[in-house]
Amino acid sequence: MPANRLPLLILTMSILYIFIVPDDPFVFKLFFKLIPMAMILMYAFEQSGRWKSKTHWLLLCGLIFSMLGDGTIHWFILGLSAFLIAHLFYITAFLTRWNFSVSRMLYAIPVGIYAILFGRRLIQALNESGEQSLVIPVLLYILVISVMTWSAMMTGNHWALWGSILFVISDSVLAWNMFISPIPNAAELIMLTYYAAQFLIAHSLFTIVKNSHRLVW
Repeated sequence: MPANRLPLLILTMSILYIFIVPDDPFVFKLFFKLIPMAMILMYAFEQSGRWKSKTHWLLLCGLIFSMLGDGTIHWFILGLSAFLIAHLFYITAFLTRWNFSVSRMLYAIPVGIYAILFGRRLIQALNESGEQSLVIPVLLYILVISVMTWSAMMTGNHWALWGSILFVISDSVLAWNMFISPIPNAAELIMLTYYAAQFLIAHSLFTIVKNSHRLVW
């Protein structure tokens, strides 16, 4: 398949799922939800080339567990666990491409501040709603996705960086809408940023290993 056709198909199926496919029956909706991720996984496999490094395989595993998370997120802890494992694969992959610079290292500060502020507000909401059992799993997830974002920054790869930031935006909207207060058009915003995040991470496979000259910010 020509390289430009698969991204177009991913975009088309994402729009179809987000804006057109009805919510019922559930199985039908879930099937269409997984199609864009299956295509993103195919795209990632193609982007990584014939000879795949450790970094490639780790990112591919992250995409697979993300797809499992998509299919099980309605069972919140199960879906959260799958995404947690996905982020651990992403972190390990990004750390294999560690490219130190002081400026990138300092990005840990805003990432940490955001994680602390958002985490405090989320814990408050969980305690107020009587869902204290979710505090530890949610805190663990916030920690892991924050480390994933910072590790993506440390690669110096812009595709991985923006993919990780969009992932944080998607999960932040999801958590705020679910536990704190409703957000207009939350479902659409969550999935648009989520599919975009996964696509950018998949696209990073083309450059994250092959580029011999890393980006210096």
